[in-house]
Amino acid sequence: MASKTKGEGGIVETIKTVFWALVIAGLFRTLFFQPFWIPSESMKDTLLIGDFLFVNKMAYGYSKYSCPFALCPITGRILGAEPERGDVVVFRHPVNGTDFIKRLIGLPGDKIQMKDGILYINGTAAPQQPDGIFEEVFEPQGPMRNRPRCENGAVAEGGICQKSRFIETLPNGRSHDVLNIDANGYADNTDVFTVPDGHYFFMGDNRDNSQDSRYSQASGGVGMVPAEYLIGRADRIIFSSAGARMWYFWTWRADRFFKAVE
Repeated sequence: MASKTKGEGGIVETIKTVFWALVIAGLFRTLFFQPFWIPSESMKDTLLIGDFLFVNKMAYGYSKYSCPFALCPITGRILGAEPERGDVVVFRHPVNGTDFIKRLIGLPGDKIQMKDGILYINGTAAPQQPDGIFEEVFEPQGPMRNRPRCENGAVAEGGICQKSRFIETLPNGRSHDVLNIDANGYADNTDVFTVPDGHYFFMGDNRDNSQDSRYSQASGGVGMVPAEYLIGRADRIIFSSAGARMWYFWTWRADRFFKAVE
């Protein structure tokens, strides 16, 4: 009888240990850092498919979307801090409920427009300086096995896919890479967008391959994102794999481990 009781006690202790480990992990994910994996090429070359990072959830405070399944009993934001133009931000899509990652371009009250592929903020162009060519192999990428879009036209399997790279400087002096695919892309010329109070305007760095705030939510884009949908700021890549599976060690990109997100 004593042996049976001891065995039952061991099972109970194991269940308790697993339970509290899950509680601690959930609290850590909710309050501090959320893992995020890059599935698409919309933020190249800042973020590549297969980059794995932790999102700093303390950066902008907390809303109901800080919890898994939007279960936090919070109205609006608490302990909030204003994001800065140029931050790379993870946010909940206001319509389809998935998590997106884009660069913050427009603050409340800003007027945003694209003209001939150049970003204008409040009527002033954000200068772009040529910075060579971004090259990658034309092949299936990541678990979704999508092939990249190329500026240099149709590329054979295994060939070199090229995109022109520029350094764009925002009004606050922050600079980042942007890529170009089309000379006159669908969203290279837009109307003027006025960012409403309490909302933000986001764009991908791979400008011709990003469904961002230039596209309405009705058409599958991001549109204007309310402040409460912000989840956190991407500060640093922890790990990166170019393969279809993270454990394919021969596809790891060692030069991207612990790389700062700029």
